[in-house]
Amino acid sequence: MPSSPRISSDTASGNEKGPVDVGFDAQERRRVLRKIDWHLLPIVSLLYLLSFLDRSNVGNAKVAGMSTDLNLTGYRYNIAAAVFFILYSFAEVPSNIALKVFRPSRWIPSIMVAWGLIMTLMCLVNTFQGLVVARVFLGLTEAGLFPGVTYYISLWYPRGERSLRIALFFSAATVAGAFGGILAYAIEKMEGVGGLHGWQWIFCLEGIGKSTIIAALAAFFLMYDYPDTASFLTDAERHYVIQMLKRDSNNLSTDYQLRFVLQALRDYKSYVQVGVYIGLLVPVYAISLFTPTIINELGFSAANAQLLSVPPFVCGCIFTILVGVLSDKHKLRGPYVIGGSFVSLVGYIVLYTQSGAAASYVGAVLAAVGVFPTIAVDLAWASSNAGGDIKRGVVVAMVIGIGNLGGICSSFVYLDPPRFHIGHGTMIGFLSLSILLSCFAMWNYQRINKQKDALCREEGITDDRKGEFVDMGDESPLFRYAI
Repeated sequence: MPSSPRISSDTASGNEKGPVDVGFDAQERRRVLRKIDWHLLPIVSLLYLLSFLDRSNVGNAKVAGMSTDLNLTGYRYNIAAAVFFILYSFAEVPSNIALKVFRPSRWIPSIMVAWGLIMTLMCLVNTFQGLVVARVFLGLTEAGLFPGVTYYISLWYPRGERSLRIALFFSAATVAGAFGGILAYAIEKMEGVGGLHGWQWIFCLEGIGKSTIIAALAAFFLMYDYPDTASFLTDAERHYVIQMLKRDSNNLSTDYQLRFVLQALRDYKSYVQVGVYIGLLVPVYAISLFTPTIINELGFSAANAQLLSVPPFVCGCIFTILVGVLSDKHKLRGPYVIGGSFVSLVGYIVLYTQSGAAASYVGAVLAAVGVFPTIAVDLAWASSNAGGDIKRGVVVAMVIGIGNLGGICSSFVYLDPPRFHIGHGTMIGFLSLSILLSCFAMWNYQRINKQKDALCREEGITDDRKGEFVDMGDESPLFRYAI
């Protein structure tokens, strides 16, 4: 479909006016946003569901017998889980820059074809070394999707509308966790068919049967690049969306220049958001990688553990969407990150202190219900507080990329069954880190906003002068940070 890599959410001239500005009321605005939702969110949510299923099915395969067949003794499973995150983390900033250069509808489907091939071929793995190599390259090829789509959403929606959209997109991860457990329960029964073990069929059918490659090929034609080239919008709608996004961004630059990359890398606020995200993501990956194992160690059979891993993810999906709605409604980010982290913290305290199967299972559900919704809200927070297209893309990639190094930690802390005190205690520590850094970020953003208010009053700075600050990013005196 027609597209242009040079124009994004902030494209049209700031002086351009038209009937759209006066003719679109709140109801029409909601209608246009819903129209964008229906054309963007289903395809990107499907892509992320397939991505998350591919990266986390190693946990289901472990319970299904992979650990025995590949002799994953000692730290071997932990190593296989951890190596995914090495190239995955370091490839995310370059990938988001490539997305801007090559267009979303070309870059995202291309990397998806690559990881679909790797996932399918993982059914041929028959040694620990082969599993490690496959996981390394799976991480490399999947690296661009999550930060890419998060950045992509920020190019279409104003800041106050992003949390729900990222929540809808990220809820695909929780659906993947639930679907993966059900699918693994069924596929595991194919043990011996075609000379493959049941866990090998998990890789094979989740690579071929759910059509990762077919979905990627379809995405070449179903994804739209930018609002100014979206064929599904009328001329009036397109003009309105461009103007809405320009006003939301304070007319900040959309060009690619190295200095905007350096703005992101040198800004201490970027690293505060990285710290918040690491504290959230370590528990998320621990839930994805070890929930079947934790439930199995509570005394349930391997097959029942696969099924019992479903409810925590289903509950996490529901609350991810609910919290996304509330966060956008109240235009608040930090309080929802703190609240979700606290709920998850309570869940891990229950897991740490209780030995009964029922109480521990409730703790596992609370851990998922609390932490899954915080991911979407935190990414909306990080993207909203980075001014300008390129800086925003780099900050999102930094937060997700560096944050995903926490997945290595998640892979090595669940070492002491059946109570897993080391693992649960580590999750309590990381969630506490997120709560503390979120409190600092809220205080800091509020402090800077007050300083900018005072400066604008003293210097008489108004929106009429926004052209003077086009290259300043969120340092512009007209930019206000989301709390």
